[in-house]
Amino acid sequence: MPRFLSKGGLTLHYEDAGDGPPVLCLAGLTRNSADFQFLLPFLPDYRVIRPDYRGRGQSDYANDFMTYSIAQEAQDAITLLDHLGLDRVTLIGTSRGGLIAMLLAHMAPERLSGVILNDIGPEVTPVGIERIMDYVGKEPNAPDLDTAATTLRAVNADAFPGVSFDRWRVQAEMMFYEKTGGGLGLRYDPRLRDALVGQAGAGPAPDLWALFDALAKLPLTAIRGANSDLLSVETFAKMQERAPGMHTTTVPDRGHVPFLDEAEALAAIHTHLKAHST
Repeated sequence: MPRFLSKGGLTLHYEDAGDGPPVLCLAGLTRNSADFQFLLPFLPDYRVIRPDYRGRGQSDYANDFMTYSIAQEAQDAITLLDHLGLDRVTLIGTSRGGLIAMLLAHMAPERLSGVILNDIGPEVTPVGIERIMDYVGKEPNAPDLDTAATTLRAVNADAFPGVSFDRWRVQAEMMFYEKTGGGLGLRYDPRLRDALVGQAGAGPAPDLWALFDALAKLPLTAIRGANSDLLSVETFAKMQERAPGMHTTTVPDRGHVPFLDEAEALAAIHTHLKAHST
């Protein structure tokens, strides 16, 4: 089981598979390396690296939950690249992973060959944040993964029409585990919620548009779910105005976030990688 030591002393897990140009996949807020398993079969010609952030998946939980921050997770990503001896990678960032990519473009642009954003931008909608805060850090009220999958399918029926129970069952297992005594547990440290609340009250938020402008200097592709409640049409259009060289695509019948195995997403990813990966 591949692991590396972060500068803060935590041991963090990652998956590393394939040969070819390196692609670093950074997952969503509460997600882990499994987040990209639907995409992985479509990248046979690349070395795909998928870390678990601190406090997620198989990585250590931090004593100080305030280190569950974008800044720390960006530093952990650089430490992982150093551990692997990689000078540069193409980064695919889903949601939180895309915010980390923006910070990395400011901190260490020389480490990035290019970036693919999955349903994230410098502005996120209040309704999307409200939905996230409604569930983050809370164990689901479901006795088993089958029930959780049924709930995921029902809750997401409008944003993800036509997605099968089997797909949601896989998604449920990526997010939760069945506890020995019954019920489901989270595949991340529930104190992540405390970190979000604490960071929100720590002062004004950074100017993410300035970070996006740094990102726009790199080869950049942005994917949006047509039904996303986090990345608005208006913000997506503003991103295109500020980064006219950015390639964009919208995935129909998907909310936040596309699975990345959709035809539109795959076409955008393959076009980007063929043109810009090293």
